[in-house]
Amino acid sequence: MTDTMQETTILDRVADGLFIGGEWVAAEGGKTLAVVDPATGQTIKEIADASVADGIRALDAAVAAQDAWAATAPRERGELLRRAFDLLQERKEDFALLMTLEMGKPLAEARGEVVYGGEFLRWFSEEAVRITGRYGLNPEGTGRMIVSQRPVGPSFFITPWNFPLAMATRKIAPALAAGCTVVIKPPALTPLTTIAFVQLLEEVGLPAGVVNVIATSTSSKVSGPIIADPRLRKLSFTGSTEVGRTLLQQAAQGILRTSMELGGNAPFVIFEDADLDKAVDGAMIAKFRNIGQACTAANRFIVHESVADEFAKRVAERVQAMKVGRGTEDGVNIGPLIDDKAVDSTDALVQDAVSRGATVLTGGNRIDGDGSFYAPTVIAGVAAGSRMLKEEIFGPVLGISTFADEDEAVRLANATEYGLVSYVFTQDLARGHRLIERLATGMMGLNTGLVSNAAAPFGGVKQSGIGREGGFEGIHEFLDTKYTLIPVS
Repeated sequence: MTDTMQETTILDRVADGLFIGGEWVAAEGGKTLAVVDPATGQTIKEIADASVADGIRALDAAVAAQDAWAATAPRERGELLRRAFDLLQERKEDFALLMTLEMGKPLAEARGEVVYGGEFLRWFSEEAVRITGRYGLNPEGTGRMIVSQRPVGPSFFITPWNFPLAMATRKIAPALAAGCTVVIKPPALTPLTTIAFVQLLEEVGLPAGVVNVIATSTSSKVSGPIIADPRLRKLSFTGSTEVGRTLLQQAAQGILRTSMELGGNAPFVIFEDADLDKAVDGAMIAKFRNIGQACTAANRFIVHESVADEFAKRVAERVQAMKVGRGTEDGVNIGPLIDDKAVDSTDALVQDAVSRGATVLTGGNRIDGDGSFYAPTVIAGVAAGSRMLKEEIFGPVLGISTFADEDEAVRLANATEYGLVSYVFTQDLARGHRLIERLATGMMGLNTGLVSNAAAPFGGVKQSGIGREGGFEGIHEFLDTKYTLIPVS
């Protein structure tokens, strides 16, 4: 458990301005926005609220710094990222507490996010020096071909509130490694961790203008002119599919390179031969990590009819034992949802399923009092047509439906416009390989409930997005390929 003095000290260290051109400045007109602790409903800090003009000033700074940063030696870019990684590890506890205060996740999970987010700094510090091309004679023998890579250019990032550190490092690290400058707009709900991370980058020697931060309460108003500016060359967004569609339309005007990590509706398929102990462990991670507020969260538990009752019993027992409370308290497993609107949305999905015949085994209710809390919930017998089978739950609700054979499981799993991640539990190796081919998702966990890794390409298919973050693929999202022909004399 943390004390009030410790929390105050951490919050006081976070800058309250915009970071533009290497300086912390007030917003135009001195406007501010309030950051609220979702566990208490109380304002914990007020920070600068960027205007349209502030956004353009940030882009001006990124454009001005682009050529020099692109010309910076790859080793130097990589070593800056490595220094940032090392310093982040030293300040793990500070960053974890800050995330818990502004977002609500339990401290143990926040510490895990510091580790995960830091790995993008370490991974791309190593990738900065591995940007390669090729050279060779063309098939006709008339010239030599040089294929090279160059930075895309100034990039604009819009990040979500649910993983305040990891979503910033997952975008900033490959951009800096590739030689691109950045304007990042963190979410108004959880901007403090991103601001603190950029302060860390400044401390380890980030040149002025390479990364610029503009928090704002008027996201679309501020983002629109930046996206429309012909000097911008890259847009990366993590958030809802609905907003992603709008951003893609805007980006089309300038033919921007885009990376879109959008919504999910992950199936969690349990076959009759699954190791149920492992399946339950995997379900607890895939569903309740981050209080269920993750695009990778398991959304539809599709369980073979012969083991559905036993799975439901075991997982309900585990969920009943979970402790709900403020994330800074000892032993808490489930913190608050991000706001009251999220509680209302979660409860509406539960009530819809119940109205169609589903049975609540545990939970199924909002928790009265301060903060935005919803009881961790298990529901069995979720019927076809229920909203929670079609919409992202984004809350601590595990809904179970059943299937009879593999073909039906695949049909149910693929019956969605989304395709981010899937989870499959089976001890049949051949079946596991078939499901890799048959499930229409960009990622899959086979007998595991956690797939994210900085060394792996993160992203989806269908309406879950475009492009990949992390892995070897992640840095190529920030590189243009150039071909040069030299005639043979």
